[in-house]
Amino acid sequence: MAGDTPFEPVAVATVRKYLAAMRAWHIAQGWPAPLSTSDMERINWSLRGLNRIQQGRRTRPPRPPITLAMLAALKRTLNLANPFDACVWAMACCSFWGMMRFGEVSVTSRNQFNPRRNITRAHVFFGHDLDGRPYARLDLPAAKTAKPGETQSVFLNQQGETCPLEALRNLARVVPAGPQDPLFSWRDRSGDIRPMVRDTAMHRVNAVLHAWGWGTSFGHSFRIGGASFFLGQGISPEIVRIAGRWKSLAYEVYVRAFEQVSSHHLANLSQRYGL
Repeated sequence: MAGDTPFEPVAVATVRKYLAAMRAWHIAQGWPAPLSTSDMERINWSLRGLNRIQQGRRTRPPRPPITLAMLAALKRTLNLANPFDACVWAMACCSFWGMMRFGEVSVTSRNQFNPRRNITRAHVFFGHDLDGRPYARLDLPAAKTAKPGETQSVFLNQQGETCPLEALRNLARVVPAGPQDPLFSWRDRSGDIRPMVRDTAMHRVNAVLHAWGWGTSFGHSFRIGGASFFLGQGISPEIVRIAGRWKSLAYEVYVRAFEQVSSHHLANLSQRYGL
């Protein structure tokens, strides 16, 4: 505390971002850098020490994954003929099977939708691969790991009862819309097209999951759950990395509850040798 002003702890990584932003702003204005090389050296020494002190402490617990059973329960409960529920279901399927960030299928508020940043109906393509199997491609006009102006594509395949392709087709039937309208949208009682707001969608999802006896999930739980499911089924980590659009091995932190899938990879290998 300093006087009447409360201060909250800030992560070391956040401090570094603040300092970099401050330096960039000064340079952009044609001003000299606010901190000299020696200043930065002293600050970095302090930050490294602070990082060691904070090591092992998390500001929040790891996000739990959405599982295939939870996804199936969601479908059984939602009314897929209802515009709102049809949109929530399509979001859930695409986020899980496409390992998408929930911010890529939703907006923070109704007025925040922008077709230059958010996916529209025109950004969806259905086709068949070289084996004749159907797929859907979602072209994201903007993404967290994309360069400005770069389009990233999400590929979705058939997946049985929780198929994201069928979820998208159902959404198109229940909520018809124009090419520049939000892909993940619904019609209100006035007939107006509304983009799905992140918090509103997660409130509906958690209402269903709580009714089935599960705890609270988060938007990122779908991306975590999809990656964990694919890796648990023995899919090549490189395929998971590419499909999830990770630029590095960062996807490894998305594997949750390894004990639930370890037997798929490790159990009974000694039987190959008659032991």
